[in-house]
Amino acid sequence: MNTPPRSGALRHHPAGHGRDVKLLGIYLNDHLAVDTLGAERAARLVRSSRGSALGRALGPVAAEIAQDRTALLAVMRDLGVPVRRYKVCAGWAGEKMGRLKPNGRLVRPSPLGTVLDLEALRLTVEGKAAVWQTLRRLSATDERLDRARIEALLQRARQQQDTIEEWRLRQAEEALATTSA
Repeated sequence: MNTPPRSGALRHHPAGHGRDVKLLGIYLNDHLAVDTLGAERAARLVRSSRGSALGRALGPVAAEIAQDRTALLAVMRDLGVPVRRYKVCAGWAGEKMGRLKPNGRLVRPSPLGTVLDLEALRLTVEGKAAVWQTLRRLSATDERLDRARIEALLQRARQQQDTIEEWRLRQAEEALATTSA
């Protein structure tokens, strides 16, 4: 597991001037909702693929995604951004609702389900990378943001994207391969 340095998510200094705290709160809470969905999706993928190469590859990624969600909560706390529980619940419920989609089979799991789960997970990790990129930019004017910590989280998100994409392509090829010559 590639763990970012533990220097703390933020240094406690005055906020950047002119920042709209309300909009920042909305932005970070929206990302927290998506991170909640992503953490749930990753954990479910690991459980459903336990004992397989996919499960072994995604286990560390799922653990990192959960840690990254905790890092976002720490950033929000240190910036004084309150957590909007209804958004967290919406992310949790959204992941559960996503399980209801039909994937071509009614009784048993479809290999297409794994492909779609990996695609959804990739999108959540891309969103997470976007928030780290934004916070990295904001760190230029807000000394409470630890640029090195955010940079490490961004790099980890990019590594997660690579791993997820590799497995998404493998699973898609396997699920969608044709048998015609």
